[in-house]
Amino acid sequence: MAVAHILRPRGNKGEVAVELLTDFPERLAQIREVFLGDAAGKNEPRRVGVKAFWIHRNPHGQNQHGQAVLHFEGCASISEAEKFRGLQVLLPIEQRVTLPVGHYFVSDLIGCAVFERPTEESVVSSSPCSMAEAPMMIGKVSDVQFIGEDVSGTPVLVVETQRGELLIPLAEEICTQIDVAARRIEVTLPEGLRELNEGS
Repeated sequence: MAVAHILRPRGNKGEVAVELLTDFPERLAQIREVFLGDAAGKNEPRRVGVKAFWIHRNPHGQNQHGQAVLHFEGCASISEAEKFRGLQVLLPIEQRVTLPVGHYFVSDLIGCAVFERPTEESVVSSSPCSMAEAPMMIGKVSDVQFIGEDVSGTPVLVVETQRGELLIPLAEEICTQIDVAARRIEVTLPEGLRELNEGS
């Protein structure tokens, strides 16, 4: 799993500036070894020792733009740090934190099939397994969008459908059932949501 993306060299001793891709960056200060690989996953990630890690903060103590600094073992110059530009900082999947109930990793949500549950009970129900009451697949999650740093708000699922992108708020009353193991999300779409998407 990717926990950071290397942006560029920082300083003249081999450090690199990274964009954080984790909600738990503080724990990276305890990690002494990571893997580096390209975003496309073309090459086998290589193991690299971590000499130092710190979160980049402004004079007011705030972490602007979600950035941090990493210094890898054996990297002591700007030219050596330049070779890391664009790579992803990876950790084995077993090392990811355990999330509380109702919280999900973005990587677990992407690729999930999204099924829409009917908002009203069917008037005609000839059997307990009436098709009118069965959830209907509307697409797959291609991305998860966030409002922005330091701005509270509900994340949004980007769902690829046959009619284009559908943006669905990741709210409990809309995403009524999420089963990442089964790669399935069931939603009850509020009235007007589809029209709102088509109009944007």
